[in-house]
Amino acid sequence: MRKVFLFLLIITNFNSVFSQTAETPSWAKETKEQKEKRFEWWTNDRFGMFIHWGIYALPARHEWIKHNEKIPDEKYQRYFDNFNPDMYNPKEWAKKAKDAGMKYAVLTTKHHDGFCLWDSKHTDYKATNTPCGKDLVKLFVDAFRAEGIRIGFYYSLIDWHHPHFPYDNLHPNKPKEAEEQAKANEKRDIKIYRKYMKDQLTEILSNYGQIDELFLDFSYPGENGKGHEDWDSEGLIKLIRSLQPQILIDDRADLKNTEWGWDYVTPEQSMPKEWPTENGKRVPWETCQTFSGSWGYYRDEHSWKSVHQLVLMLIETVSKGGNLLLNVGPTARGVFDDRANDRLEGIAKWMKFHDRSIYGCTQAPEEFKAPDNCLLTYNQKTKRLYLHVLEWPTFQSLSLPGYGGKIKYAQLLNDGSEIRYRTNNDNVTLTSLPVGRPDVEIPVIELILE
Repeated sequence: MRKVFLFLLIITNFNSVFSQTAETPSWAKETKEQKEKRFEWWTNDRFGMFIHWGIYALPARHEWIKHNEKIPDEKYQRYFDNFNPDMYNPKEWAKKAKDAGMKYAVLTTKHHDGFCLWDSKHTDYKATNTPCGKDLVKLFVDAFRAEGIRIGFYYSLIDWHHPHFPYDNLHPNKPKEAEEQAKANEKRDIKIYRKYMKDQLTEILSNYGQIDELFLDFSYPGENGKGHEDWDSEGLIKLIRSLQPQILIDDRADLKNTEWGWDYVTPEQSMPKEWPTENGKRVPWETCQTFSGSWGYYRDEHSWKSVHQLVLMLIETVSKGGNLLLNVGPTARGVFDDRANDRLEGIAKWMKFHDRSIYGCTQAPEEFKAPDNCLLTYNQKTKRLYLHVLEWPTFQSLSLPGYGGKIKYAQLLNDGSEIRYRTNNDNVTLTSLPVGRPDVEIPVIELILE
């Protein structure tokens, strides 16, 4: 994933909006109904697992370590030479994801360092050439699909290992002087690299069955950066759509001026204040978040979020009509570390009794306002409103202004126990809340509407 390159993101946002919206090519046209059909599973499932894994798990100091520490290829090679995740059992990963309520999973097939987890025919820089000797993507796909979890792939547009990827601002091994960099880039042909990307995308989108989501990462147009012209983003999207017509594609190929070059927006390590919009219209969105401050395994990173924070993050995301893609960074042995397992177990405990306040839910209709210290989610099909109570009321009651005549029944979601209420004109007061806060991370009251 991206580090905290705010300046690059700002440049991207400004330079991605071209003078006029690009016309939709014939191969990309679809009706509103067709697009809604493509999104049906995604807007229902709401919760996915992101997995950042590669040879950067060996140094265990962030997935951007090659960039951050300016490690040359010959020194970075030691991580390739010693990559042997002998405890890798994706069936265990899939079970943990399923227990936590995650309905889809996105694996980093190739990150910025260029290392590939599958047996690509177009490079030697792959897992099958390490002591591991396995196609790790195939094992992942088989295990997660067996648990009924949809499959997504992350693929980095950036590649610091490929000999024809031109040096730029982000390249860890770029020459120090601009003149020296320009001279070095004369030997690098981005046309060759573009073909390499298309060949690799053809592999991962052809050899593993249906792929439901593709996370391309990322563009940074501008001086000494790379954008849609460098990637031939239109050609990439056309290829992807031809191979997997139902796939959902993120917004990082620098085609935000189009309606066809992306499917959803991707706020990273942040929470929008409200449902994101483009040209005044709400758009599908998925926030990608970490348990800690790193995407790849970072042994000595200690700013881990609590289970409560993570459950709250999931609720808030759905309350604003979005999806949460929550990241795990496995160790070099191929397992989730204890801190990740603890968080996943905590989420699983909450989701076991509260998942129907997440699946199939979205932002509540405007007529329903969340009381103080509460968040709302809403299931349009079942006509149920979910009141997530962040701070438990002291006096066994909770006022719901404007809810009069709209509620048919109320109950605590964790145990199905009735919550009595009274109506006074346009207002409803829940009157029989338990004195003690229910013993769950965040209590939920289910309101069955008229």
